[in-house]
Amino acid sequence: MRLTCPICGERDRREFYYKGDAVAEHRPDPDAGEAAWDDYVHLRDNPAGVTRDLWYHEMGCNAWVVVTRNTLTHEVIETRLATGGGA
Repeated sequence: MRLTCPICGERDRREFYYKGDAVAEHRPDPDAGEAAWDDYVHLRDNPAGVTRDLWYHEMGCNAWVVVTRNTLTHEVIETRLATGGGA
């Protein structure tokens, strides 16, 4: 898969580190309990279709990039710099 960094241009996805969903994470309260923390740390959605992911251009300019892509077709729909809260 190729990703287009808004700063560096098109690159192989191996230059990037995948962070996960490009949405604000809702961290449990420190006293939320073991089940809440287990879900937060270990469980991730695995949607089929269009997703927004956060990628870090580790082997390039060190930018955080939001990638909109289709997990069924592997089409990269859009890439843009992440701003503010990471999305």
